[in-house]
Amino acid sequence: MRITVVDRDGAISLVAPFHAVKMLTAACSRRPEDHRALLAFAEEYDPRLLGSIARELSRFDAASAPGATDIGRAPESEEETEVARPFRVVDEATRRRSLEPVNAGLVVFNLPAKRIVQVQNSYLDLQRKDRGRLRRDGRPVRAMYSYELPPDWSIVP
Repeated sequence: MRITVVDRDGAISLVAPFHAVKMLTAACSRRPEDHRALLAFAEEYDPRLLGSIARELSRFDAASAPGATDIGRAPESEEETEVARPFRVVDEATRRRSLEPVNAGLVVFNLPAKRIVQVQNSYLDLQRKDRGRLRRDGRPVRAMYSYELPPDWSIVP
């Protein structure tokens, strides 16, 4: 599923397993200020997945830094790499890419607006209050997490 996160500094986009959408929704209940805080909160639910996303985003940033020889970019297609790399929205091409649904859809987490937009979501309808299964080493475990979005957050549609 394509997940795009908008914060005051811009936007990042990634393709992740379906369960990541619920984990990021739970992380929103903790009022993250930016995408870094959102990923850090969600990392508690699935350290392997969210750690991987953070590492790949750091690689993109390093490759995009002034003087880097390998310019960081979004992959041309999701099939270009075994696991689609997260990227920052830096121009019109990456903006278009960040809004293309993949597999079960596209969900946009707009942190400044406190809004989760299910542009296309055929996996599950996100709920304001719910629970999910924790994961360790990439596998679900018996333990659960629960969350409830604050009243000033909305989920649309």
